[in-house]
Amino acid sequence: MTWQPDSWRKRPIKQVPNYPDDAVLAKVEDKLSNQPPLVFAGETQSLKHKLGEVASGRAFLLQGGDCAESFAEFSADNIRDSFKVLLQMAVVLTFGASMPVVKVGRLAGQFAKPRSSDTESIDGVELPSYRGDMINAMDFTAKDRIPDPKRLLRVYEQSAATLNLLRAFAQGGLADLGKVHSWVVEFLDGTPQAERFAELAGRITESLDFMRACGITPETARPLAETELYTSHEALLLNYEEALTRRDTITDEKDWYATSAHMVWIGDRTRQPDGAHVEYMRGIGNPIGLKCGPSLDPDELVRLIETLNPDNEPGRLTLIARMGAEQVRSGLPPLLKAVKASGASVVWCCDPMHGNTIKASSGYKTRRVNDVMAEVKGFFDAHDEIGTYPGGVHFEMTGQNVTECVGGVVDVTEARLGDRYHTHCDPRLNGAQALELAFLIADLLKQRRDGSMSMSEAV
Repeated sequence: MTWQPDSWRKRPIKQVPNYPDDAVLAKVEDKLSNQPPLVFAGETQSLKHKLGEVASGRAFLLQGGDCAESFAEFSADNIRDSFKVLLQMAVVLTFGASMPVVKVGRLAGQFAKPRSSDTESIDGVELPSYRGDMINAMDFTAKDRIPDPKRLLRVYEQSAATLNLLRAFAQGGLADLGKVHSWVVEFLDGTPQAERFAELAGRITESLDFMRACGITPETARPLAETELYTSHEALLLNYEEALTRRDTITDEKDWYATSAHMVWIGDRTRQPDGAHVEYMRGIGNPIGLKCGPSLDPDELVRLIETLNPDNEPGRLTLIARMGAEQVRSGLPPLLKAVKASGASVVWCCDPMHGNTIKASSGYKTRRVNDVMAEVKGFFDAHDEIGTYPGGVHFEMTGQNVTECVGGVVDVTEARLGDRYHTHCDPRLNGAQALELAFLIADLLKQRRDGSMSMSEAV
């Protein structure tokens, strides 16, 4: 079929809000379609090339950020601190894996969330579910829960401001390896993970001193002073994505691109092969992701891969496994086997968050850090079993000192969840817990690398 940015409108669709006024919605979509792109085709092509390196086992994907960005928490300090934690994690992984780390943020567009039910009830009152600030408000009132299309314009504006700040941080000196000691967020001071990071930062400083003595400085070697951070989000509201879809007019490819983010993905609830989200995604030139939950049949996954990446282009498709700690060792291998047998070039990435959400006795949604760690270990074990490459991690975190996930080196207990529970949707790792995850993955990558070296030497 000939693809157009609006082809998805002819397909069945799930997880969309019921807007009360189609005329207002149309005006908002028209206004969005005349706004400048948030990202450019050349940037997405660069990310696709880097993800191709991940697919080949020569790099590792670090994809993290907010569960759902909000209007209330938007501030330069929050963006900076999340950026700092991502930098810390990337450095830890680079040392552990001895390979490049591709950094992708769940930032500058992650404002909508799928929900298991269209409505929720409190004290006998039933209202539409909160679907993220992109759609409605969190307060449990009839007025706040009405989907408002004007929120799409505010999402665009906040995403543009966030992107502007991220680019300034990445290129303006904050990412300078010479400042690695300053990346530690204040509330992490004195934690075991901060102390472990300080040791690593000391080694980096020694290496930089040696390189400086050899004449290599951040002024003469820009990669030491700058970094690249790409943005991503779940492409849930396709009318927003369509309005920001543009044809590439700079390079020779002339393809269509989603300019709302460098990478967008399809959620586990919207991956129907004949559905609207798959239809939209198959036509854009961006690198895309596909969430793979325990209900996904291996044959259906292969069919989805053929639809979404018919040319088997390296870096085009990232498969994000979200099985849960108890199911990853049994649920993931059949998918790995099917994809390996098909010959498809994909990035395999672990989402250890969404399959491990529980409700605490206090009523808060939470996740146990031990479950997150267990799923990551199971993800690596499954790849070792099948002989495939565990190429990345996809997680929800914040640079704020929140108490949303239980456990970790900071020892957040269920009783303390209410201390600083700020998320507008799902619980996020705080900086210390995110660093703990990075050190675990670094150790797993190092063990895998050293094991491969030992095997090759034995041969």
